Amino acid sequence: MRQETCELCSAGLSQNHRHLLEVSAGQIVCSCDPCALRFQSVVGGRYKLIPQEVWYFPKFNLTDEEWEGLALPINLAFFSYSTPERRVKAFYPSPAGATESLLPLDTWNILVDRNPELKQMRADVEALLANRVREPEYYILPIDLCFELVGLIRINWRGFSGGEEAWKEVEAFFARLKSSAKPLAKNPNS
Repeated sequence: MRQETCELCSAGLSQNHRHLLEVSAGQIVCSCDPCALRFQSVVGGRYKLIPQEVWYFPKFNLTDEEWEGLALPINLAFFSYSTPERRVKAFYPSPAGATESLLPLDTWNILVDRNPELKQMRADVEALLANRVREPEYYILPIDLCFELVGLIRINWRGFSGGEEAWKEVEAFFARLKSSAKPLAKNPNS
């Protein structure tokens, strides 16, 4: 197996390497620590450093009616503010990859009013991940983890409903998230 390399300097990468987001393209870029840290405090640049913290949001306030109003086809989605598009975008994982919901997200402003912690999400590089497959659980987490979940579903999905293996992988992903997450405080970025 070929070792992954930094997409900026070609140095070899460890398994737990950092990621950057190329903002204009929406592409995640693998990076070594020295290259990643160059982008830690950059504002308005080509790349943004994707944070590593995962925050569990147990007191998230979202009614079933509001969720239904989002008209997402599954009970699993993530929401992130896109600086280039100047709006919140909603995605849900599918066998074809991340699928953007093209529906208006008027509910978002209501959710932010009731959940002011959402204002602290870092644009482009953090997302609100909503898992309502069984018991609702919510996280503010790095965008690369959202795409990791999308990849797990894409690789393991079988048939119309996904199959047992895909849902086991989803459950294992959320178990890992919950075990590493910190409870969300009033300011998750401090």
